[in-house]
Amino acid sequence: MRVDPNYITNLVSSLDQTQTNEQQLSAELSSGVSITSLGQNPVAAGENVLLLNQIQQDDSFTQSANVVTGQLQVADSALGSVVSELTQAVSLATSANNGTMNASDVESIGNQISGILDEVQSLANTSYQGQYIFGGGQVATAPFTTSTATSPAVTAYNGDENVNYLELPNGQKIQLNVPGDQIFLGSGANSVFGALNALVADYSSGTVNTSQAAADTSALNSALNYVSEQRVTIDNSINQLSAASGAATNEQTELTAAQTNLMQADIPTVSTQLSLAETQQTALEDVIAQLESASNSLFSKLPG
Repeated sequence: MRVDPNYITNLVSSLDQTQTNEQQLSAELSSGVSITSLGQNPVAAGENVLLLNQIQQDDSFTQSANVVTGQLQVADSALGSVVSELTQAVSLATSANNGTMNASDVESIGNQISGILDEVQSLANTSYQGQYIFGGGQVATAPFTTSTATSPAVTAYNGDENVNYLELPNGQKIQLNVPGDQIFLGSGANSVFGALNALVADYSSGTVNTSQAAADTSALNSALNYVSEQRVTIDNSINQLSAASGAATNEQTELTAAQTNLMQADIPTVSTQLSLAETQQTALEDVIAQLESASNSLFSKLPG
């Protein structure tokens, strides 16, 4: 009978492999992850890296979108309040222009419009998280200041023309701000502060120059409409951000599910494989122990 001299060595090698498999299966069972090293499945590991990178990009975008959405909502709310204030000012000015009010009433109208002017300037200087939102790129300085050295008074813009954008995952860009001078100073008849300052001056003496006051009231009405148009830009950006953020969140959910399916261990299968590996290990250990025992050596079993 011919005996393989490497028999025990081969059994020990098989035992080592079985123990390695058992350790890997135990790791999968405890972690719930099927791939714990690149060498196990390089293709799946590479795909997992790509999935994780895209998930991270989507998460980063949604976080940024949440921050800028908050800023846009504050801007929209401020402009909504401006529209309400200007609507009231137009109504007051129209009443003052009808020629039925006495000087005291006209002066009262002027004082009320002056209060509206102050409120609108406060709204134009709205800040969000410590930064002024209508100053373009000049976020640390109040965008608007008013000088009463002349009559009418003059409201100046201290910001710049910078427009900020947020790039979407698909490469498109969403406008995040409108420079304050574009909203509140406009051009000509579209100047909110120009019209308000003019009306305050018109009614300050209690005597109304009807034609001038009517022209300034018409200018304020045009400015009101212009502010409403600028607000549409903000509203559109909010809607675009909401849609893009929702799409990114949905994609993130889908990618996370795909990544989980790729990496998640099949627990029932792994449990079965681990049980078989443990049984195989026990069997190999028994065989090796018997073969190494002097009383049960392989050569003692050969015929004499």
